[in-house]
Amino acid sequence: MNNIDLKEKGSGFVLSISRMNPWKQRRGLRFLVVGVLLLSITACSAKTSGETLETGTASNGESELVTIEYWQYEFPAKVELMDTLIQEFESEHPDIKVKQTNFPYDQYNQKVATLVPAGKGPDVINLYYGWLPKYVQSGYLQPLPETEFPDIADRFFPFVETARLNGNYYALPTGVRTLGLFYNKDLFAKAGLDPEKPPATWEELVADAKALTETDKNGQFVIEGFAWEPGSQLHHWFRDGLLYQAGGKDTSEDRRQILWNESPAGLEAFTYLVDFATKHKVGINGFYTDDANAFKTGYAAINVDGSYRLGSIKKDAPDLNFAVAPLPAYKGKSTQASFWANAIPANVTGEKLEAATTFLQFLISKGVQEQWVEKVGELPAQKEVALQDKYVNDPLLGPFISQLNDANAHFFIDETQERTLFVNAVDEVLLNGVSEEQAFHDLVTKTQKLYDDYWAKQDKQK
Repeated sequence: MNNIDLKEKGSGFVLSISRMNPWKQRRGLRFLVVGVLLLSITACSAKTSGETLETGTASNGESELVTIEYWQYEFPAKVELMDTLIQEFESEHPDIKVKQTNFPYDQYNQKVATLVPAGKGPDVINLYYGWLPKYVQSGYLQPLPETEFPDIADRFFPFVETARLNGNYYALPTGVRTLGLFYNKDLFAKAGLDPEKPPATWEELVADAKALTETDKNGQFVIEGFAWEPGSQLHHWFRDGLLYQAGGKDTSEDRRQILWNESPAGLEAFTYLVDFATKHKVGINGFYTDDANAFKTGYAAINVDGSYRLGSIKKDAPDLNFAVAPLPAYKGKSTQASFWANAIPANVTGEKLEAATTFLQFLISKGVQEQWVEKVGELPAQKEVALQDKYVNDPLLGPFISQLNDANAHFFIDETQERTLFVNAVDEVLLNGVSEEQAFHDLVTKTQKLYDDYWAKQDKQK
């Protein structure tokens, strides 16, 4: 791209061309047109004063500064890395300044819903992929321009299609999370299990969890054999892992119909998950605050968790002797793919839109994805980056990478409500004595209603 300047020389003006950042090209052309008109009016005074007029620059000769704001929730590893990345970006693009703003996770949606429609939100925003349908339907986001983000389907793993709505991509991830089996090697050895042979099947997972569980004389957990937290990653494990492994399917091709109860697989998967707490008694909700904390502090032997957890374990529990394995299989293999994606709000226009587009291009670049792996633990979202030998052969990252071809990403209508429905269904069994069959039936019915309501609104807008 070229920077076009008009400079006075003698009695006339010389057109000078120099290299320019892509996002500024269109702005430079606009200024050129305006500049020519102004010059025709002020040529005499310009000649007399000897001043030089440079299009797209400030009066002091420096490039105009465009400031954009980036939002993401408060996750320490991500916040710290983003601070570093912003410095790197600003050194490459000195005419763009990026301000990072963070909110606690439980306040994030509320802030977006309040400020974005009022035009007071960010220029680039980090969102959980499960929120995208709601945000797009609410008019909060704008489609990403195809000319600036080409060949998305070819460059990214298939899970990125969940960010494609109404024929347009609205967001793109830097990294992706898959679920894997985290296990404490010291606790395996203590229980007489081989630390180099983690459970590889559903049956082995149950057997190992029982062997690893320790309780006191009152029957209270000392060590959870299996960290059981339905509101954390287990609801994802059900939809995108257990359900498919049992031979079932999540939704219809048009994403309108929940298919969990179309075969016995749905109830089998739901029962298998709930039985860890009710039948096998190897874990319970809220032990040592939550599943992640119980595992990091050595009070849970096995945890199904996301690849992003690697970063926090490295920081919070550097001496933990743990390993990672692919999720145990049943009739087939499957894991979940989830991701936080960066999008541009609908009200971002003009120079800020151009700058936001440039920043988003930077966030999905190869170098940034590699830093994301190292600092956060999330996997590269693009094939050419993730499938490098250094990641495939890594003992911690490799098990996650190996599952990407078997990863599924549930199409959330409303991630928060769907998670709540799942947790409530489990609680009905655990706390209220409702049968697993009835709780599962109610879960399917209530989830389907969310879908019906969503698609009814979508159809009215056509």
